[in-house]
Amino acid sequence: MFYTIQELVEQSKDYSSVGELMIQTEMELTDRTREEIIGLMERNLEVMENSIDEGIAGVKSVTGITGGDAKKMNDYIESGKFMSGDTILRAVRNGIATNEVNAKMGLICATPTAGSAGVLPGVLMAARDKLNLNHEEQLDFLFTAGAFGLVMANNASISGAEGGCQAEVGSASAMAAAALVTANGGSPETASNALAITLKNVMGLICDPVAGLVEVPCVKRNAMGASQAFISADMALAGIRSVIPPDEVVEAMYQVGRAMPQIFKETAEGGVATTPTGLRLKRQVYGEEKETQPV
Repeated sequence: MFYTIQELVEQSKDYSSVGELMIQTEMELTDRTREEIIGLMERNLEVMENSIDEGIAGVKSVTGITGGDAKKMNDYIESGKFMSGDTILRAVRNGIATNEVNAKMGLICATPTAGSAGVLPGVLMAARDKLNLNHEEQLDFLFTAGAFGLVMANNASISGAEGGCQAEVGSASAMAAAALVTANGGSPETASNALAITLKNVMGLICDPVAGLVEVPCVKRNAMGASQAFISADMALAGIRSVIPPDEVVEAMYQVGRAMPQIFKETAEGGVATTPTGLRLKRQVYGEEKETQPV
């Protein structure tokens, strides 16, 4: 069992990959067999694929506030007129698709949470096409992401109610960045630098869901988290290191989360949730009486 990023990096030297280390750790923690653990991850992978396909086809949330943006992004990609990279935009599209399915109460795989469920599958499916990842390599990607996520969950948080959106989309993006590095042949140490680069960029990101729902601004934050994962991975693969060690960055994220005011922790009491439009949408959803707008 590993409790820090450094321990993860060191222990992974005894295995063929970080993913293999995570499988062994799961076997120790759950008493499940290797076959059972892989079977569960295969089911996760299947759900991720299906949610992306459903979202790209076009869905609307239960409230009607969000939906249809994944299809718009897909049409934009197919137009060939985009300014950034094809792979990144496919990850963005996939991330939006997954979270739009979540907003319509569809089936998604929380990775690590429902609110951040679009980042990891969005990145994986885009990387699968870019790197020609086979089935086993896709599973290894997910186990690798899980290993890095386990450390963040144990030493900081993956809960928006506890640590803000830095703990949800931030952690998801960092997990994806680390897994991307290893999927592209990078070392576990290089992957840890991608994780640190990502977390430093999103540190302090608040959780301010409009009407308390996982729609606005969550869907678009998943899109940005997916794009961040690719940039962080490329920076790390280029040899750029985090000046602050990864474990210290995780600790810093924990401390920032603790210091963050409660209004920015999934309470819908601050940020875009309390803008005039945010409050109007809340009344629209819940049918509340018109409230006095904030000055």
